[in-house]
Parts: sequence; structure tokens; C-alpha cells
Amino acid sequence: MYNWNTDIKKLKKNPHQYAIWKLVQLINYGLDGKKLNRNAVKKAWPEIEHQIDPYKKRALEYLIWDRIYSLPNKLNFWSAFR
Repeated sequence: MYNWNTDIKKLKKNPHQYAIWKLVQLINYGLDGKKLNRNAVKKAWPEIEHQIDPYKKRALEYLIWDRIYSLPNKLNFWSAFR
């Protein structure tokens, strides 16, 4: 994954912050053939849940905790612009 807007060398100096950033990037922009570590997502969830796309957040909550209530049922792409 190539990020043109982030100084990765500087970010890698803080391993925790880099791990959180990398996890959010993988979730929001694609896994690039990799798999997510369920335990890593669970552990970082309080820090990353507000940085994740709402639809992907809902999917992760369903897959990890079997929750289906984080977004309204009738939410769709177009209702976000009303």
C-alpha cells in the first residue's frame, strides 16, 4: 500500500500509532490480499471505531460481535446527503 499523504518513516517511530494507522488504512481502503487479525481489531476497537467507514464498521461489528444495531436499518448512500 502506497500513501502519498503520510510520512510513514516518521510514523513508524511510534509502533503503537503506526499499528493503529495501518489497521484503519487496511479496513477503510482495502486489505490488499491480507487478512485482518480479529484480536488486533478487538483490542484497537475503542481507538479506531470512529475512524472507520460506517458501513465497514457495521460489517465488522456484525462479524466480530454479532451486533446489527450500530446504524439505522434504512440507511443508504443517498440518505447521507439529505
